[in-house]
Amino acid sequence: MAVRAYLHPLGVIVGDAARRGIEGGWALPLGGDEAAFTGCEVWQRGPQGTRRDVVAAGQLPRWLDDRSPEVRHQAARLRDRLAAPCSWPEMLPRRRPLLMGVVNVTPDSFSDGGRFLEPAAAIAQALRLHAEGADIVDVGGESTRPGAGAISDDEEIGRVVPVIEALAGRGILVSIDTRKAAVMAAAAAAGARMINDISALRHDPRSLEAAGASGLPVVLMHSQGEPATMQAQPTYEIAPLDVFDHLAARVDAWTAAGLERSRLLIDPGIGFGKTLDHNLEILSRLGLYLGLGLPILLGASRKSFIGRLADGASAKDRLPGSLAAAIHGLAAGAAVLRVHDVAATQQAVAIWQALAPSPQVPLHSGTTGSAT
Repeated sequence: MAVRAYLHPLGVIVGDAARRGIEGGWALPLGGDEAAFTGCEVWQRGPQGTRRDVVAAGQLPRWLDDRSPEVRHQAARLRDRLAAPCSWPEMLPRRRPLLMGVVNVTPDSFSDGGRFLEPAAAIAQALRLHAEGADIVDVGGESTRPGAGAISDDEEIGRVVPVIEALAGRGILVSIDTRKAAVMAAAAAAGARMINDISALRHDPRSLEAAGASGLPVVLMHSQGEPATMQAQPTYEIAPLDVFDHLAARVDAWTAAGLERSRLLIDPGIGFGKTLDHNLEILSRLGLYLGLGLPILLGASRKSFIGRLADGASAKDRLPGSLAAAIHGLAAGAAVLRVHDVAATQQAVAIWQALAPSPQVPLHSGTTGSAT
């Protein structure tokens, strides 16, 4: 096993403070020169085990000089990706952050219990979310909650296509939430302009080809196991690092197929094959994934970990926790928030941005193209 290195930026500063830090050599750029980080958590893991160091940004070059060539090369590459403007799919709006509203056209979703199974109800809900400020409406026809079973391609297509056609006809940017190649193709033909796959194009052996041929932006999400069994004792060596490796491998699979890296977004998959502790470890190190040079989508809204931390609050009573997770995600550099409560999230984000300017703007300033 080769040694792997990981960088998690700490002490993020923005604006004039960031520029002074970069010029003074005590901070390093984060997504350009409008944001910077003053320290970092550096992980190394390999045959001899795992090591974690916290290094001041100004000392990182010297720290790297004392490492093996393998670690030095990997860490320097991650540092350079953190410094470069993040890639951004050309088909998405340039506003930061984007809000993705959730519409489940299912009978058994954990968050809404089948309220939007009928096309008319789903369309009405999507229009409401769009009016509240959703930049993207994410339409899904198969529940992937813990314990959910699979349905056929035809059934899933039958649920989502009428909704997508109606929304696309109104000019709404629709994302299709699916693991299946046939559904991806049917949704794209119906007017979907984004693909969101919880399996990171692993579930269906044809999905990489289908997603690639669509020409659409694609979200690669980490999950462990199948929905029916994913919460049956999920295990990781170090959850944030294992998720990073998985997403990096899926990005590599995409680019190995000759597809544009700049079409991708990544999602660490909160709640998908993860315990409460795994979720918290990943959220606390969300900035780690900026080292992939791709926009981060965070879907923490109404997830069960919030209920676990809030005296068993039901899904419909998890709005406060959902807002807290959303704001934490933005502070760590998330570019897209997938949420059920669009109006409330938009208000929380607006107040937070006004009070504490985020590194979000410089991290995703509209620059397109792949990170190197």
